Amino acid sequence: MSFARAPLLGALSVMMIAFSLFSFGLFGLVALNFKQQFGAVEERIEIEAFVDDSTNVETLADAVSEIARFPEVARALPVTKDEALERARRDMGEFKDVFDASFLPASIKVQVREGFRDPATVQRVADRIATYAFVDDVRYGAEFVEQLYDIRNVATGTGIVLGIAFAAVAIIIIAATIRITVLARAREISIMRLVGATNGFVRRPFLLEGVATGILGGLLALLLLWLSFAVIGRYIPLVFLERPMAIGGIAFGGLIGFLGSALSVGRHLKRV
Repeated sequence: MSFARAPLLGALSVMMIAFSLFSFGLFGLVALNFKQQFGAVEERIEIEAFVDDSTNVETLADAVSEIARFPEVARALPVTKDEALERARRDMGEFKDVFDASFLPASIKVQVREGFRDPATVQRVADRIATYAFVDDVRYGAEFVEQLYDIRNVATGTGIVLGIAFAAVAIIIIAATIRITVLARAREISIMRLVGATNGFVRRPFLLEGVATGILGGLLALLLLWLSFAVIGRYIPLVFLERPMAIGGIAFGGLIGFLGSALSVGRHLKRV
């Protein structure tokens, strides 16, 4: 109905819903692929506690066993001076002869469990490990951890803000479209009321129109996401949204359309 009477506003409604859901969907793609692509990077988040040279083997073993039982810890492993030397020589390549066993201390390497790798939790675990008397220093790459989560938070916030903004504009445009349609059909609605049509009966086609507009916007958003995925996927290996997420996005488009129609049709029917 609105496309025949107000094609520009009808098209704008579909496009704004599409851009709204596209923003949400793009955020979903970023979040999904961030987890896929940066999962290995996140696994590199570990804490290394360097211990005093005078620490005996039994004390170190007891500490490792205790740290491994922390709820945030996936595993804790002791690294002897010889093992540290071997690792350093392997990493340094041609400069491997620079190091000797006396140069590198023994340490405890702690891998943080998934779900506990945010900066605050990692720092809390590091601070707890630092309370052991024989621990000289604790390092975990605080700057790296914070930057990793800053990227995630910025991507999340941007997607949500853009999605909400486009959704709000879409609701306003749909409301304006429905208003024009209601006013254009004022005479027809008056006749329907004269023959006994209830407000619910009169309102129904407008609500269905809003839902249809939202679903069209959802389908367009899904198409835009797929095109973006296809283009970027040529250069970066990506995974697409799972089917429940895609269907949920289209359904959310229908909900936006319904809300826009419901907000407008009830108010303007009273004036007809």
